[in-house]
Amino acid sequence: MNDKIKIIGIACALAAFVFCLGAGLWILTKTGLDRGEDAVTAGLGLYFIGKAFFVGPMLWITARKLA
Repeated sequence: MNDKIKIIGIACALAAFVFCLGAGLWILTKTGLDRGEDAVTAGLGLYFIGKAFFVGPMLWITARKLA
């Protein structure tokens, strides 16, 4: 049972990393950092990229410690 939970946790960690990184990059491609008129949306894109590099590894570490 612990092996299944560990595999699900690692899969969720990878999915969270990929989806958050993808969302942040998608937002930045739509707004860009060079356009000054929409700084809030550019900040939101950077937030999602930062979130990807925090949430994914934290879920990975937690899943690895479970088993």
